[in-house]
Formats: sequence, C-alpha cells, structure tokens
Amino acid sequence: MSEQVAPPPASDAATPQPAVATPPPAPSEAKKSGAKKALGIIGTILVIVVIAGLKFGIGSFLNKDETADAKAGDCIAELPEITGTEQEKVSGAKVVECTSTDAAYNVVGRVEDQTEAQAKADTACNQFFKEDDEGYIFSSIAPGKTGYVLCLTKKA
Repeated sequence: MSEQVAPPPASDAATPQPAVATPPPAPSEAKKSGAKKALGIIGTILVIVVIAGLKFGIGSFLNKDETADAKAGDCIAELPEITGTEQEKVSGAKVVECTSTDAAYNVVGRVEDQTEAQAKADTACNQFFKEDDEGYIFSSIAPGKTGYVLCLTKKA
C-alpha cells in the first residue's frame, strides 16, 4: 500500500509580493522645510539685532551724537544763544572744520565721566578757561548716567 502525501503548501516566499514604497515628499513639502529653516535663521538674526539695539541703544544708530569724538582743538557749529546761567537742550550740535563758516565755538577742553549735577555746577571747565574768556559748557549726559562735557569759547 502506498500512501499518498499531499504536497506541502506553497510558501509565501515563493509568491512575489507587491512592493510597498513610500513616496518621496512632494516638492512643496521640501520647499516648506527649506523656508522654515530660512525663517528660523532670519528670526535668529532679528533677535540678535533687537538685543544689540536694546543693549547699546537703538537711538545711537538713529540719532548719532556728532560731538561724541570732539576734543580740544576742534570746532563746533552754532548753538542756540543762551544768556546768563541758563541751560537749554539742543539738538543738531556737530563738529565742523575750524575753517568753515559754520564754526562758532572752539573746543578748549573735554572732561569725561561727569554726572548731570557736575555739569550743572559749571566747575568742570574752570581749568580750561582763561580769565578773559567767555566760556560755554556743552554736555552730553544721559539721565542717571555719566557722560562728557565740552568746554567751549566763542570763535573769534
């Protein structure tokens, strides 16, 4: 007697399976990813600029102090006429060539690290004025901080 044995079932390995593929990201997705990176970089740069502006004073970029580098021997353009011991805020003060027709004052001295009270005391420039000089004091001092005082005489 012979036995019949059923053939083993066909294995799945022998049967080809359809390949499952993940499609590549659509071009718009790749562009979005690149745009997000660019925006992130731009955002970082803007944050750095804002922090620098706050730390160093954005006004220094917009309203440059044109007398900040003035020293003895320089000349300053005309300032508003002030009489007596009055003090007045001025804008637009600037260093000019001493040969310029705009030159109205000679800088005869500069004193650093002065407070507003020291500048108002009018003693910072005494060492720079001669007895017959009509002296003027120009200061650039932020409230609550220190700054500089320019000692000026009227240009002859």
